[in-house]
Amino acid sequence: MTPKEKLDHIVEAAEDIKAENIEILDVRDKTSVADYFIVCTGNSDRHVDSIADRVAEKMRILKERPIRSEGGNSGWILQDYGDIILHIMREEQRQFYDLESLWKNAQSDPNLPR
Repeated sequence: MTPKEKLDHIVEAAEDIKAENIEILDVRDKTSVADYFIVCTGNSDRHVDSIADRVAEKMRILKERPIRSEGGNSGWILQDYGDIILHIMREEQRQFYDLESLWKNAQSDPNLPR
């Protein structure tokens, strides 16, 4: 599965369960960790957990499993699918950590292959 197809499936699963403010960050020229970050908001810890469960379920059906998953009952869950990293956050954590600004303002890394 291409990174773009994986990205589309993850976003679709998050939308299906009403994740809010889904933002896709293209970080290919900024880090070798992943090609894209997806950041979305859940309105409660239960909603954050439900979004993570729905995405994991859909990806499992597509034979894709996260390399790792972190968080739970903390207001922030991260699922690492290799070239795609999904951040599901409550609004408070999202505003505090402001990943969007951090990565949008990050300089391109000239040492990364293009």
